[in-house]
Amino acid sequence: MVAHLVWDQRVAGSNPATPTIVMKKAKIYIPNKSPMQSGNGKSNKWILEFETNDPTKNPLMGWESSDDTLSELKLEFSTKELAIDYAKKKKIDFEIIEPKKRKTVKKSYADNFLI
Repeated sequence: MVAHLVWDQRVAGSNPATPTIVMKKAKIYIPNKSPMQSGNGKSNKWILEFETNDPTKNPLMGWESSDDTLSELKLEFSTKELAIDYAKKKKIDFEIIEPKKRKTVKKSYADNFLI
């Protein structure tokens, strides 16, 4: 009689001895320009940033700190679609924050002196 050896191949993460990685929620957005800037340069990059787990106050210095290293990570993408594709590929739960349109009012220097 021949014994048959059955090899059980398990899917990654199904083994209780190996930890499963749970990705946190991230937000995808275009950062606001600095108030010191008048132009729109560098405002076309989309950022994927992870949300911070309850930050704590450092008792020695009083600074805000966290043991979560993902909160320090900011990924830049040239388009929103690339950021969404990356998040879906890595199975990251995400929220998209659409940029608000700037409302510009055309002014003339002479308008300052009208009565």
